[in-house]
Amino acid sequence: MEHTVIFQPSGRRGKVEEGKTLLQASHELGVDIEAVCGAAKVCGKCKVKIEEGYFEKFAIDSRMSNLSPLTEEEKDFLTQEEINNSYRLACAAEIKGDVLVFVPEESRGAQQVVLETGKERVFNLNPAVKKYYVELSPATLEDHRGDFERLREALHEKYELPQNLRIDYFVLTKLPIILREGDWKVTATVWNDQEIIMVEPGLAEGNYGVAIDIGTTTVAAYLMDLNSGQQLSKKSMMNPQVRYGEDVLSRITYSMMNEGGLQRMHEAIIDGINTLIAKMAEDVNISMEQVQEVVLVFNTAMHHIALNIEPKFMGRSPFAPAVKESLDIKARDLGIKINPCGNIHVLPIEAGFVGADNMGVMIAEEPYKQDKEIRMIIDIGTNGEIDLGNSKKMLCTSCATGPALEGAQIKFGMRAAPGAIEKVRIDPETLEPRYKVIGKEEWYPDIKKTDAKGLCGSGIIDVIAEMFTAGIINKSGRFNKNLNTPRIRRGEDGKYEYVLAWAEETSIGKDIVVTQADVRAVQLAKAALYVGGKYLMEKLGVDKVDSVTLAGAFGSYIDTKRAMILGMFPDCPLDKVVAVGNAAGDGAQIALLDKDKRVEANKVAREVEFVETAIEEDFQQRFAEAMPIPHGKDEFPHLQEILKEVEERTKKKAG
Repeated sequence: MEHTVIFQPSGRRGKVEEGKTLLQASHELGVDIEAVCGAAKVCGKCKVKIEEGYFEKFAIDSRMSNLSPLTEEEKDFLTQEEINNSYRLACAAEIKGDVLVFVPEESRGAQQVVLETGKERVFNLNPAVKKYYVELSPATLEDHRGDFERLREALHEKYELPQNLRIDYFVLTKLPIILREGDWKVTATVWNDQEIIMVEPGLAEGNYGVAIDIGTTTVAAYLMDLNSGQQLSKKSMMNPQVRYGEDVLSRITYSMMNEGGLQRMHEAIIDGINTLIAKMAEDVNISMEQVQEVVLVFNTAMHHIALNIEPKFMGRSPFAPAVKESLDIKARDLGIKINPCGNIHVLPIEAGFVGADNMGVMIAEEPYKQDKEIRMIIDIGTNGEIDLGNSKKMLCTSCATGPALEGAQIKFGMRAAPGAIEKVRIDPETLEPRYKVIGKEEWYPDIKKTDAKGLCGSGIIDVIAEMFTAGIINKSGRFNKNLNTPRIRRGEDGKYEYVLAWAEETSIGKDIVVTQADVRAVQLAKAALYVGGKYLMEKLGVDKVDSVTLAGAFGSYIDTKRAMILGMFPDCPLDKVVAVGNAAGDGAQIALLDKDKRVEANKVAREVEFVETAIEEDFQQRFAEAMPIPHGKDEFPHLQEILKEVEERTKKKAG
């Protein structure tokens, strides 16, 4: 049996099968509702309001009784007032009849703000795809060579291409017509000096490729001129798989628990890739078929799902991937709508949860070419990845940091979208905040109405660090109870919270607060990163690092000083802590433009040593020691003055 479900304010509506949840209905009807935990009922971000009554316009009678009863999980996230006002969690409410659902602003998915660019880098221009113009002698009764053999010999004679050069079958089927249309003057596109993947009549100079970084949350794509190395266009989008869960384990679980789940996620990301390529091709007035090659980087779970490889064994020990080596796949086999004979190159995987995206970071940053300096590179995300070393030895590890630093598990956490608080400063004397919202140039309180909706990752790090330096929370992360300000109060759970934005300043009509649970979630995440980094230092036999590089979009917005104050990474001179933008995307572009970098990537992936930190005997002890801000035992000489001021301020306020 099916029932009518209507979502407002989007106006999307349709028939949905009885027993499905409102979240599943939103997926079917194209309504974007926040579902950070992937419908595991543990984040509480998918709150919706059920409008009750008969709606003549839609000819439906919408009732709370048309949904399954309120669950215990919902009671954990909904206040009594919300329950009284007909709020439900979309992931828990099952459809039993017609309903009209209002999605509050804080529950609506928003357009992600993606940092698509990295830093300027120097590279060699030596693409795998090249174009060669040749003029052939026409076929005659005296010359009985086949069309392909004639073309191959001409390419060998003029450009010294291999005599065993292959030709794609699809190209071969059209070759006789193209040669004669071009009056035996043609341009051959050759991949990796091995195979002809396109033949065009006359002189055709345009040569294009695309590099794509498929993140768990965002996808960034770059259209490149393979002749000049110039970036022609760049586009980004939310990863379409977000609807199936916002972390890799949620998506692996989705593929295991839902028949056809892997296929749906695979098709979703392929559709997303095709959408990005189409938009970039339109920007420069070329067809998608003129794109000859795509280079992909992603974490290991995204790698498997995008390639339609069973990912479930990635979710259980020993977390072995199906393949670690780099891959070359025909575009038509993946359904990517470039030249069907074109190539999709996939960079290698380093280890179980250290994927091709980290390999992109590696070939972009090249720490393995550093002779003396010990470099630590951190890609901060739901699954943090760390590299450490130099030309003598490179180590890597992955850290289950969780999604807190990206907005999940935080009461008012959200993605980096318009309305997200991205920067925070707190006056240590008055405890009054200043903050900046994405989409607004001015800082509060310079503008009273900020339209704030929540906190994104950079704002979360800022506010926790600022609360610490202002003495609002102590080293252990607990609130200072002796402070006299309306900004600090007890929340509905009876625990202390800090009011960052009053309801009248926001667009959601609620106070935006930072809770004790929020502080703990950030402490857990930063402790995971710190412990991972320290284990690598120990295995490498060093007691300090010369520099710290923060990679990824998140690592570009982050305030490096406040990140160190939290203790996200070991002590380092602050002027040696740098953010390099989307280094994984840079690496994908470099591999697209220089095929030798692919050889280098395979070599480095084999040589880098993976360290599994979670199996270390003293892991739990070290993790506990890393929970305090910035650390329970380790010293931070480069923060000495700041920490001394904080200690004196905290003692004064506590007294």
